Amino acid sequence: MTAPQIGVLALQGAVAEHVRALAASGAEVRTVHRPAELEGLDGLVVPGGESTTMARLAAPVRLMEAVRERHDAGMAVFGTCAGLILLAESVADAEALEGFERIRGLDVRVRRNGYGSQLDSFTEDLAVAGLPGEEHPLSAVFIRAPLIEELGEGVEVLAASEVAGTQGTDGERSPVAVRQGRLLGASFHPELTEDTRLHQLFVEMAGGA
Repeated sequence: MTAPQIGVLALQGAVAEHVRALAASGAEVRTVHRPAELEGLDGLVVPGGESTTMARLAAPVRLMEAVRERHDAGMAVFGTCAGLILLAESVADAEALEGFERIRGLDVRVRRNGYGSQLDSFTEDLAVAGLPGEEHPLSAVFIRAPLIEELGEGVEVLAASEVAGTQGTDGERSPVAVRQGRLLGASFHPELTEDTRLHQLFVEMAGGA
C-alpha cells in the first residue's frame, strides 16, 4: 500500500515536530512554502504558531487560497492551534486577521487565545474518540490555545476539555478536537508529545481509510 503524501505548512511554528510525528505514522512527508508544493498531496497539516503572522506570510503567494482549492479538490487538512484558527469558518476576534485570507471550511466559530496567555499554558489528559487505544488518554499541550465557541451541523466532537476558556465558566466542557469530513482541527499541540495517535488518524483520513 502506498504511503499517503502529507505536507506540513512551513511558514512558522512546530514544523519539524509535525514532520517527525507524521513520518512515524507512516506518511511520506514534505514541507510546503508555496502553492506549487501542494501538488500531489493527500493531506496538509497547518501547525500552531501565530495565525496573523502565518496569514501575512502566505498572502503574497496566495497560499491560503491555494490550500482551500486543493481541499475542495479532495486534500485532507489538519489544523492545530493557530492552524485551527485558519481553518475556522468564523473567528470571534478577527480584527488582526482583517484583510488577509484564511483557509476556512471548518464550520466552527473560534476565539483566538481563548484559554489565556502564554502564562496560562497547561497540559490535560483527553479522551479522544476514534483513536487506537481509545481507553488511554491523549496528553494534550495547550499554549495560547483557541477556544471553539460554536459548532455547525456536521461537525463531530472528538474530544472536550474540562478547563474553562476565558469566555466560559468552570464546569463547562469545551470542544478541543473536531472533525468535519476531510477536515480535522485541534486547539492543542499534538506534535509536542510522543503520542502520535492523532497524527495516525489524520494519515488514515488523508489516505482515504
